[in-house]
Amino acid sequence: MGFGVFIHRSDSIYEDSPAERYQFPSQYRARVEACVGDWIIYYEPRKAQESRGYFAIAKVQKIIPDPGSSGMYIAVIESGSYLEFANPVPFRDANGLVEQGLLNEQGRISGRAQSAVRPISPADFNRITELGLAERTALLPRVDMPFAFPGMQEEQSPFQHEQERNRVAYLTSRIVRDRIFRRIVLRAYDARCAITSLKLINGLGRAEVEAAHIRPVEASGPDIVSNGLALSGTAHWMFDRGLISITDDHEIMISRQVNDADGVRAMINKTGRILTPARAVDRPHPHFLRWHRENCFKS
Repeated sequence: MGFGVFIHRSDSIYEDSPAERYQFPSQYRARVEACVGDWIIYYEPRKAQESRGYFAIAKVQKIIPDPGSSGMYIAVIESGSYLEFANPVPFRDANGLVEQGLLNEQGRISGRAQSAVRPISPADFNRITELGLAERTALLPRVDMPFAFPGMQEEQSPFQHEQERNRVAYLTSRIVRDRIFRRIVLRAYDARCAITSLKLINGLGRAEVEAAHIRPVEASGPDIVSNGLALSGTAHWMFDRGLISITDDHEIMISRQVNDADGVRAMINKTGRILTPARAVDRPHPHFLRWHRENCFKS
């Protein structure tokens, strides 16, 4: 097992769904096999429009031949492991290359940087993940102590196996993942409720809206922005109970079982459609919306 970097573009020609699968040609099979059972970092190249740099982590569960494309394979992503970074990490920062293993003996960027799949050292993995998951802003002020990414507090530690175990516990912690999911969803929606379009901030600077999963975590819903909505408390309650839902073209649906349909209509924004993120890749995916309509909505 070993850490890796998978290159992915939102406009990719490959049939990728980062939270579920990564399609790749046979030439990368050995490199992907080396990552099975371990974590990888997704990277969007600088040439991509609105590149996010290093933007997410996930755990590779297994490799299977792609049944729909000869010579292609699929890296199956472990359910619930995908997590987008609160802070996308650029290829370079003030200190130079973030992924230092890409430098050759002459201190120049090696050809490995062009590989769609490549191994990454534990030191680089820790550095990038710590930068991506760090809580830097006061968008969500809290009274509890912030999490520190394991393995980053000291230069060296004699208990490497303990660091590895702590790292896995951190990356899979529901508390950590909920906190980061809230940050990335609220950022995508500018802290506005997708249903009402209201942006309410309390006296401490905390946004009133909550980050709702369209397909719940308990039903294998991933922590990805396209499976999320920023919703006020009342809208969140109605959405979770199937009293409102959303069509594939983002029209708000109201259940016949709502006892005050006129009141609900008065609450939603005048367009009758949800507010959507600016980036197309962040907008609610039809796959998740369909799941909610079929499994939650009380039509």
